[in-house]
Formats: sequence, C-alpha cells, structure tokens
Amino acid sequence: GLLALQAAATYWSVQFYVRQAGPELPGGGLFANVRPLLIVMIAMMLGNFIQIVIWGVLFICLGEFSEFYEAVYHSAVNLTSLGYGDVVMSARWKLMGPLEAANGVLMFGMTSAALMAILQQLIKVQFEARRQNSHSGKGPH
Repeated sequence: GLLALQAAATYWSVQFYVRQAGPELPGGGLFANVRPLLIVMIAMMLGNFIQIVIWGVLFICLGEFSEFYEAVYHSAVNLTSLGYGDVVMSARWKLMGPLEAANGVLMFGMTSAALMAILQQLIKVQFEARRQNSHSGKGPH
C-alpha cells in the first residue's frame, strides 16, 4: 500500500513536470524556469511525510505508542534510517523498525532517482534551447 502511494506520488510528480516544463522562458527569471521542479520536490517530500504519518498511526493502532507525536517521531527515525534508538518498540513489534527503514531507503531512493531524471531533462531542454539560439544567431557570438 505504501509503496503504491509513493509510486503514485512519483508518477504524478514526473507527469506534472513534463506538462509544466518547457524551454527556458525568455525573461522568466530563474524562479519561473525552476518552479515546476520545486513543486515536484515538495510533492515528493510530502509523499514521504505522509508515509511517516501512516506508519506512526499504525504503531498507535498496534498499541506501541499512546502519543501521536512520539509515534510519528519514531516512524521518521525509522523511515529515514537515522536509527537514534532512543525510542524502541516492544519485542513483539520490534522488526517493524527495520521493515520501515527498508521501505524508507527504497522510497527515498525512488524520490532521488525521479528528481535526478527531472534535473537531467531540465538540463537537456535548456542546453538544446541555448544551442538553437546560438545557431539561429540569437545567442552570444
């Protein structure tokens, strides 16, 4: 379920970027040209945060935590594979930590790969736009 959530967030983010991005906008400034990338980054991080919250709610439902903050904190430490170890689950559910960490490594890896693909596309589009401008006589000589 959570893998599907992140896959959907990644797919939506890439589709959004493809629809929004284009050649460098003349006079658009840096923000106008990078805005779709920023939106995608925020959306993908939001997808990761939602997963942290869902895992935290699961830990509460399993009876491991009574406070939402503590459950979400423990989940964030697991998903990011930070592994402080200051909050530990009972022996019965202890293996949920490594399972969530493995899920987090996969999710952050997918997020990083998607962002890298988008950055490569952004570089390619801008490079091609500059090359066309220099060949048409519009660019610097």
